[in-house]
Amino acid sequence: MSAQHLIVFLKAPRPGAVKTRLAPSLGADGACAAYRRLVETLLKNLAPLHDVELRHAPDDAAAEIAPWLRAGWRARGQGGGDLGRRLQAAFAEAFAAGAQRVVIIGSDCPEVNAGDIQEAWRELRKHDVVVGPAVDGGYWLIGLRQPSPELFEDMAWSSETVLAETMQRARAARRSIQVLRILTDVDTEKEWREFLATAGE
Repeated sequence: MSAQHLIVFLKAPRPGAVKTRLAPSLGADGACAAYRRLVETLLKNLAPLHDVELRHAPDDAAAEIAPWLRAGWRARGQGGGDLGRRLQAAFAEAFAAGAQRVVIIGSDCPEVNAGDIQEAWRELRKHDVVVGPAVDGGYWLIGLRQPSPELFEDMAWSSETVLAETMQRARAARRSIQVLRILTDVDTEKEWREFLATAGE
């Protein structure tokens, strides 16, 4: 593993299991197709990067994730537990394998590009924690240069307080923090339509 490592958390593209907030308007199959579109847009943006790991849920989804892999990329299951436990494990395993600057993103923000990841890696040379704030109060990126389990334990995930609580915990642990640009996750019908409009559809 290289010193700089990117992990993308994503789900198997299964109808009824992804983008459930889009299902009332698009149907389960339509919401799944939307998810595929978002993931493929994101991964195309990340194509210039080499050391990329796709962490999938559930763990038995390797065959469904395989078409999204590019040369030099690899896939691995997220493992069990809540999101905090899975994030904590992903960071710990990457550092144990020799990485020095580890960045994790989700698959809900198609605007993220290779430049964002490279910026996060650069900032991790000077800061302990890098976060990319999302409009909904969460974050689209978190980067670390050492294991920081206190940032992930007993967190109210999927709430509007995740970013604020994460930054408060980082300060309490005397971690230096750098904040990146604000982006929007695509979760709602309005956000999906805005994404399509941006794509010229």
